[in-house]
Amino acid sequence: MFRPGYLAKRFVEGKRLLYLHPAQYYLFVSVVFFFLFSFQAREYTQKADRALKTGFESDTISAIKTKTQEVLDSVTLAKITQPLIDKQIITGMDEAELKKLDSIIKENANPGDIPNMDFGYDKKKLDSLIAIDAPLSEQLKAMGMDDDAGFFKRRLYTQVLKFQKNSGGGILQAFFDSIPIALFVLLPIFAFILKIFFWRRGSFAHHLVFSFYFFSFLFVVLGIILVANYIWDVSFWIGLLIALSTYFYLLIAIRHFYRHGYILTFIKTGMVTFIYLMLVLPIALGIMVATSFLFY
Repeated sequence: MFRPGYLAKRFVEGKRLLYLHPAQYYLFVSVVFFFLFSFQAREYTQKADRALKTGFESDTISAIKTKTQEVLDSVTLAKITQPLIDKQIITGMDEAELKKLDSIIKENANPGDIPNMDFGYDKKKLDSLIAIDAPLSEQLKAMGMDDDAGFFKRRLYTQVLKFQKNSGGGILQAFFDSIPIALFVLLPIFAFILKIFFWRRGSFAHHLVFSFYFFSFLFVVLGIILVANYIWDVSFWIGLLIALSTYFYLLIAIRHFYRHGYILTFIKTGMVTFIYLMLVLPIALGIMVATSFLFY
């Protein structure tokens, strides 16, 4: 924690008996972190499930509100236009023109309707098929799936159907469950990027050792933040300061491990960080979201 790059350097130099293997250390720290994170993840999942359920329910509420609003609008508009007609303020307008005026007023009288969740298919028809426990093929057909749909398309429609049946419940939990596996894949990618920028500074295994220790450091820092949040709310600025400190930790660790000059270390660390955060992580997040949806 306080000597960036020291453990990785000692390990590749062969001084290994005093220290835990980097892969074992990473596994231990990550297990502890995700145990702590599971309590926070449960809270996030419950909030997300409630929000999604409300969104699905608002579709039904919106339909009821629209019908009610139409009745109220008719009464309200009658109260507005009838006195004008009685007092002959509106003159020279036939019945068709009055209806046109009525529709214009009505279009501008409903700015506050609840937006419907557009699924791209007849949700009421699908709900009726689900209610009578119709065959899965009929439900998928009601959603617009072709009979000759391939595996991926069929899987996509099946998951959309599952998403609707569950009112979106469990989708965020599936995403959280994919994070440990994704990180285990992202770690060697980070090592590969280091290998590109420090080609002559050891084999790929050396860069992997460095990555294990650095990711373990990140887990420790995030774990401390989680514990601190249970005790008191950590402000945004403190969290931002801690996030920036991890970059400077990486900068110092690379300086000690790869033994480059300060300027070259600063340039290469910035490029490694930019590539990883701006290219690798967004693509990884997209894959995680898609995978979570297709297999939750």
